[in-house]
Amino acid sequence: MLERSHLAILREVDRCGTLTDAAERLCLTQSALSHAIKKLEQQLGTTVWVKEGRQLRLTRAGHYLLGLANRLLPQFEHAEVLMQQYAAGQRGTLRIGMECHPCYQWLLKTVTPFLAAWPDVDVDVKQAFQFGGMAALFGYDIDVLITPDPLFKDGIAFTPVFDYEQVLVVGNGHPLASKGRVLPEQLASETLISYPVEIDRLDVFNQFLLPAGCSPKQHKTLETTDIIMQMVAAGRGVAAFPNWLVDEYRHKVPVTPLRLGAQGIQKQIHVGVRADDNDLDFIQGFIEIAHQSNNLRA
Repeated sequence: MLERSHLAILREVDRCGTLTDAAERLCLTQSALSHAIKKLEQQLGTTVWVKEGRQLRLTRAGHYLLGLANRLLPQFEHAEVLMQQYAAGQRGTLRIGMECHPCYQWLLKTVTPFLAAWPDVDVDVKQAFQFGGMAALFGYDIDVLITPDPLFKDGIAFTPVFDYEQVLVVGNGHPLASKGRVLPEQLASETLISYPVEIDRLDVFNQFLLPAGCSPKQHKTLETTDIIMQMVAAGRGVAAFPNWLVDEYRHKVPVTPLRLGAQGIQKQIHVGVRADDNDLDFIQGFIEIAHQSNNLRA
């Protein structure tokens, strides 16, 4: 009764908004598309959408099927790509999703030896787009999730692979540069620069400032690590970064790292994979090489 083509139609209608545009995307006539859904509705005994002018509004049944389409179709599409790669003698592509803005430099230290060790596996890194890492894993949009903040759920296995400390970065001429560490209240007169992500995902806020009831004088966001570091070096603000990343930049720009509080903020980079894929040899190979990255600091 319910076929993959029905799910594909529902997904495209939801994406396009009209039957005409969806039919064009699916290389079908509008009448063929309408007939397919009408036949499905007759078989199911319920409607999946109602027309409101040129637009379509999904019914409760339609919303359920749309959710099913968004879960299942990416898995079908991923499987087809894999089968094509297997048929061509390839192992496939390891699709890596990044939930950590500054982790790109760290990832390079893992990807380079991984590609050398696994010549029949390609790598695709999704770094720039904003996505829900867990949803991307469950939806088969990515195979591996790199994150410092894992959400432990059934079906996903997380492995810690890299230890680091989150530190505050100030310019060498900043009054705090000689202190070695900083207290939350000392940022009350500072401009704090961060990546453009939610505050509750920024360790300097949720593990340092907010528990102490403190806030910076101003909070600015910038997208690139290089520009943030240059701003900090020029005395335009302070920022929080992993200590290993600061070590790399200290050779390029005049900045100084400071411990956040008496104990510091200790973090780990985790690699998350679907539990069903956790025993794949090349995924285990990636995790093993990621473990070794602790010894690959620049």
